[in-house]
Amino acid sequence: MIRDNDWLFTKLDEVWDNFFPDIPQDNEVKIIWGRKARNRLGSIKQGKVIKGALPETIITINPLFKDQNIPEYVIIGTIGHELAHYAHGFHSPLKRKFETPHAGGVVNKELKSRGLEKVLKLQKKWLKENWEDYLKETFPRSNRRRKRRVIIKWF
Repeated sequence: MIRDNDWLFTKLDEVWDNFFPDIPQDNEVKIIWGRKARNRLGSIKQGKVIKGALPETIITINPLFKDQNIPEYVIIGTIGHELAHYAHGFHSPLKRKFETPHAGGVVNKELKSRGLEKVLKLQKKWLKENWEDYLKETFPRSNRRRKRRVIIKWF
């Protein structure tokens, strides 16, 4: 199956229905493919603010995950991670439960409490054993050097 926008939205629905059924969706929640990244698997942010409506929530997923060589459980774990942030009130209309999004391992605790512990373990194992090699093959670092800013200090 092609991992396109429809597939991604279906995965969001599956994760929400199966693991977060008690979390209300009081605003528009979109899931999109973002930009390629070596260290960021997904993110959640506030989208458009329309007068008189709740701000939308946008979940962004690393487009490297479109590749069929990435196991689906890695994507499920990433979507679950972002939905845990939503459930905790980060970039959602829900009351914020924690001061910071990863305070004391709250995301992993949330995922485990919702039955995603096996997915979390598989995801972590696959990423540890495969991600760096995958990146070397499919998303190598550029040889181009960044321009360095010259800072002149006047004394």
